[in-house]
Amino acid sequence: MTIAKTSTGQPTQANQWTNTADSDNSAVLQKAKNIIESNLYCSLSTCSTEGEPWISPLLFVYDDNWNLYWSSAIISKHSQNIYSNTGKVAIAIYGSPIPEGTGQGLYFTGTAQEVESAEVAQQIIRWVGERTGKPNPKTAADYLGNSPRRFYRFIPQNVWVTGERILSNGQLVDTKIVLNLNP
Repeated sequence: MTIAKTSTGQPTQANQWTNTADSDNSAVLQKAKNIIESNLYCSLSTCSTEGEPWISPLLFVYDDNWNLYWSSAIISKHSQNIYSNTGKVAIAIYGSPIPEGTGQGLYFTGTAQEVESAEVAQQIIRWVGERTGKPNPKTAADYLGNSPRRFYRFIPQNVWVTGERILSNGQLVDTKIVLNLNP
């Protein structure tokens, strides 16, 4: 479904409550970065070729280009869905132990693929150690070759962050802001 863009870029029912006016707003981009930095886990949504959805909570790390990385067993359902469904995935990052109506989250769509570079795998291992505060004795070889686990890279194509709640016909409606990652 294509999101209709209003002339003002403000969220409306016609554009599925999506704000495009603040896509380049530095405060909004900082809000999104804060969400990534303050959450260790994301929810990865995949789908089989038969249309069966699956969601998995994952520990993730990220780079300066908004790519996300995680490790999973090759045989896991979400990994198999990535291999069989051209890598199409959606990811949500949010903190859940907060009062109703105050949630802040990031929504991503894009593609995921297996990391095949030993250099990149070693960088991911370093990021995991930095993010969790725990040294990781593993090496890139633990995620390549005959290993049952792999690192995966998610490359975002579309990103939204939680917007303001607005009143419509007596009901509060959640909005989202489209982010321009390359302003």
